[in-house]
Amino acid sequence: MTSAVENMSVPEFRIRIVDDLTTVDAVAWSKLAGAGRDGVGTPYNPFLSHPFLSALETSKSAVAETGWLPQHLLLEDGAGELYAALPCYLKNHSQGEYVFDHAWADAWHRAGGRYYPKLQCSVPFTPATGPRMLVRDDVDATSARAALAEGLKTLADERNVSSAHVTFAKETDISALTAAGYLHRTDQQFHFTNDGYSQYQDFLDTLSSRKRKNLKKEREAALGNGISVDYLRGADITAEAVDRFYEFYLDTGARKWGRPYLTRSFFETICDTMAEDIVLIMAKREDRYIAGAINFIGGDTLFGRHWGCLEHHRFLHFEVCYHQAIDFAIAHGLKTVEAGAQGEHKLARGYLPVTTHSAHWIPHEGFRSAITDYLDHEREEVARFGEVLKGHAPFRKSA
Repeated sequence: MTSAVENMSVPEFRIRIVDDLTTVDAVAWSKLAGAGRDGVGTPYNPFLSHPFLSALETSKSAVAETGWLPQHLLLEDGAGELYAALPCYLKNHSQGEYVFDHAWADAWHRAGGRYYPKLQCSVPFTPATGPRMLVRDDVDATSARAALAEGLKTLADERNVSSAHVTFAKETDISALTAAGYLHRTDQQFHFTNDGYSQYQDFLDTLSSRKRKNLKKEREAALGNGISVDYLRGADITAEAVDRFYEFYLDTGARKWGRPYLTRSFFETICDTMAEDIVLIMAKREDRYIAGAINFIGGDTLFGRHWGCLEHHRFLHFEVCYHQAIDFAIAHGLKTVEAGAQGEHKLARGYLPVTTHSAHWIPHEGFRSAITDYLDHEREEVARFGEVLKGHAPFRKSA
């Protein structure tokens, strides 16, 4: 694919656009910060790995037919060696993003404009914070991020889109993007922090007496009716286990979105190529799996993603998705559990509010001005609500 963006030069580098990640060398990609376990300084993020992102494409989950046309930005030298990248997609809808801009799209259409297509720089269907501007450790990160920020603006102009969005980004990326004129947006998630606990009881000991008793009762009730929990990782993730989990995923997807985003092939592929990065937390009753959640293991974080069940039992969702995730993180020395988007109900279970960040390029001056005012108020409200929520945390005041 040839475009002006590909020929846009920065000192010693150029930006090239690819619409198929499988054409990018996996070893070269793994050298980008956050995308491979050998990276220095930036913890490994499984969602940015070549196996995960390429599986989204080869499984037909994130492709043009589903409204996710890959448009990845690669920062290379004259010999084609990869130094930085920005995963990006050309989209004709706002589904599967978790940073909601439907109101923006409606306003644009009411004004007679065309909001779609747009550019979306994110991991499809994955509301997990991570680096978006992936830079090799031996490259000047400030210059590389600045080049990618300008390259994205040029790509937006070439593709004649309304806007470009970089979501669930690290603050270092946000700084580079806002310096380039992007608008800053915030939102809230709930994360568990492992404060050096050696076992779950250590965490319970930090809670107020009432909250501690409530969680004990909740866990006991969830595992009533003869329910047990298995952790499946590596070779334990059999084809049968994948089939069973996909049944759970289909049930949840059908109820929440009308149709599931991810294909059976996607789960089969990642459970083959990333088996050590995945833990399936599966609930069993009468020697049959009845519910489960898929989690991804990063350098210092457990990322909880999809959940589903075929039998409904009180508190089982909380047990499998939140309590068991904490158990696993503590046992494996992980610092954080990210349990997905939204959910104030996580607060009572030890997950505290954390601010998430995104950046948005809106070239139309009138619409940009309106969005700027909206975001100024929204950031204030997100910060205020976060402080209110912290006041309802379950921890003892001394803790």
